[in-house]
Amino acid sequence: MIPALTAIPEQARSAFRARVSGDPTGAPDWVRDIALVGGGEGWFDPDGVVWRVHGDLSTLVGGVAALTGQAAHPLAVLGVQRHSAYREDPWARLAGTARWLVVSTFGSAELAERESARVRGLHRKVRGTHPDGRAYAAGDPELLRWVHLAFTDAFLAAQLAVGRDMARFGPRWPDAYVADWARSARALGATDLPTSQAELAEAIAACAPVLEPVPDELRAFLSAPPGLSRPEALFYDGLAGGAALLVSPTIAPLADVRGRGGHGVRERARLGLTRTQLRVFQVALGPRSPSEDAARWRLGRGPAPSWVA
Repeated sequence: MIPALTAIPEQARSAFRARVSGDPTGAPDWVRDIALVGGGEGWFDPDGVVWRVHGDLSTLVGGVAALTGQAAHPLAVLGVQRHSAYREDPWARLAGTARWLVVSTFGSAELAERESARVRGLHRKVRGTHPDGRAYAAGDPELLRWVHLAFTDAFLAAQLAVGRDMARFGPRWPDAYVADWARSARALGATDLPTSQAELAEAIAACAPVLEPVPDELRAFLSAPPGLSRPEALFYDGLAGGAALLVSPTIAPLADVRGRGGHGVRERARLGLTRTQLRVFQVALGPRSPSEDAARWRLGRGPAPSWVA
């Protein structure tokens, strides 16, 4: 490790946390709630695979791949286009997704249930009709299922390719992740969810007949979101480059990306660069996110966050 690479100023660390949380302090109210609301371990084992995967910076790569995959469903993408301000304020959209992810992962059961109810309420407002006459609704179990499939597949692929070592969880940890994380989607109303890595791949392949090419506008947006400073744009380019190599083979042709499988020397080298980028950034940020630190304090497993009175 080159020391100069890890000497990222505190200002940069703070800016990153503010970006993904949507709060200038990096610890919005919902992060504080992880520490202060309820008790007990919540939905997921603090020593289990969901905490480990979602506490890893590989989620930054997985998130880009997940959005790419979700956008291959014409009704899912229409809901985003018509009912969110992702074009005007993409970072608010990111922070909203991050909130659901981290609260469901690290919050108490009480807080996770409350967050799921909040998201279900938002989904009830997202409904309409496709130009071809098909109705869509964000709370439709089939659409929820697709969003969950694309999300889970992308996060699992990112952890396998560029995440930290998972050897202590044993060779079947991908199956455990798929099975455990399904709980979050069931809480939103999704049904018929896979419980293993093989079932996940089969479920995505079975959706192929309803998928369509990802709109050009959205592909361009995901490859280079607006409003980034030059250092942020360089960092994001590394994430997006890695994500393009992790998209499911079912979805990759629809997104005009290489996807995963059969990577040659160039692709493996590209993923290696993304992995190194994440390792350097992890050292600079510290071993855990503010959300995980908040959860560990709630459980008596770590020190109080600096913002706790």
